[in-house]
Amino acid sequence: MGHLARPRCATARVAATALAAAALLSACGAPGEAEADDPRPLILTTFTVVADIARNVAGEDLRVASITKVGAEIHGYDPTPGDLRRAAGADLVLDNGLGLEAWFARFVDGLDVPRVTLSDGVATIPIARGEAEGRPNPHAWMSPTAGASYARLAAEAFAELDPDRADAYRERAETYAARLGTLRDELVARLATVPPAARALVTCEGAFSYLAADVGLEERYLWAVNAEQQATPQQVAEVETFVRERGVAAVFCESTVNPSPMQRVAESTGARFVGPLYVDSLSVPDGPVPTYLDLLRHDVDLIVAGLSGGAP
Repeated sequence: MGHLARPRCATARVAATALAAAALLSACGAPGEAEADDPRPLILTTFTVVADIARNVAGEDLRVASITKVGAEIHGYDPTPGDLRRAAGADLVLDNGLGLEAWFARFVDGLDVPRVTLSDGVATIPIARGEAEGRPNPHAWMSPTAGASYARLAAEAFAELDPDRADAYRERAETYAARLGTLRDELVARLATVPPAARALVTCEGAFSYLAADVGLEERYLWAVNAEQQATPQQVAEVETFVRERGVAAVFCESTVNPSPMQRVAESTGARFVGPLYVDSLSVPDGPVPTYLDLLRHDVDLIVAGLSGGAP
């Protein structure tokens, strides 16, 4: 891996951004005492799933926090002054990339903080339809194989930031990657119980291309990425036709979007509406998906139950 990337911008823009940041820092106040008193480097991630992957690699050696909160819709997130304050004090920022965080470039522009894009090196899958057709699908972490790649890249970034603990970061990443590999095998086995003719996954967002490729599902969706968030009559009609022709037993929607369009598809076709699936956000600690591993298990369990006609 190369050196940690830092943003490049014109001197005047850096100065302007620095002044704006200073004003925001003054308006927002200082960091909390607990955070200020913690001497460990701060790793800031763009959303909660990446934060969980990073924590498994960081162990107790680094602080890891997410810019977005649990339940946030990541694509169109609007950063706050507090987010900027925290980013200015971070030692490293981790993002997903592939166009997922549309707000991220302007968020870090002018901040002298190294950043690493965890999807770098992942074999991407192009979006098949919609406004973003042909662009890389950004939801690579929905494949456990890609998740393992995220963990290994995070370990290399942490090793460069904190060389004295490089071996520990790499060891944790390999342990976590092994757990993800075992989970992938479990998910494939679970989906194998669904009859081949029923292996069609219909969702609001096209967030499951990587998981579908892993486990052998055919994918259809109303919109490609949640930045669109509106289903056109043509998109709805195409999905309804697919559901009827394939005899799809259940349709699904994700936790961070309005499920009404997919609920109308269910009403029109007679398919069951099942959800929510989790993609862009974990849940609270006592919720259904407090970790990334829980998220993948939850989604596959729900998909299997829905497509098999079982209780969601």
